[in-house]
Amino acid sequence: MPWISRQLSSLIGQHAEQRACEYLQQQNLVHVISNYRCRSGEIDLIMQEGEQWVFVEVKYRKSSSHGEAMEYFHPHKRKKFELAVAHYLHEKKLNPAMTSYRIDVLAIQGQHIEWLKGV
Repeated sequence: MPWISRQLSSLIGQHAEQRACEYLQQQNLVHVISNYRCRSGEIDLIMQEGEQWVFVEVKYRKSSSHGEAMEYFHPHKRKKFELAVAHYLHEKKLNPAMTSYRIDVLAIQGQHIEWLKGV
């Protein structure tokens, strides 16, 4: 029953993204949109910190038995993420050279949250 596993995985991912969003809002970031999708990829959370756009990749692992959550933002995933960011900026008519933005990774491992800014 692989469909049950996919459904459960999706629910766990949604819960982790919601938890990440709440955490970032507690840090005074403003939520803009969740799960932005385009042909190039997906952005889990788009936030703003003052005038700066913050594009967030959320990584969740129940435990470190299969590696640290942060390790799953590998170069291939980063490239797809950067393409999705470029697509979003273009769609919103924001010039990347004139728009302040950064890419963050928020890793949740069990109850521990690690937030890396400007990766």
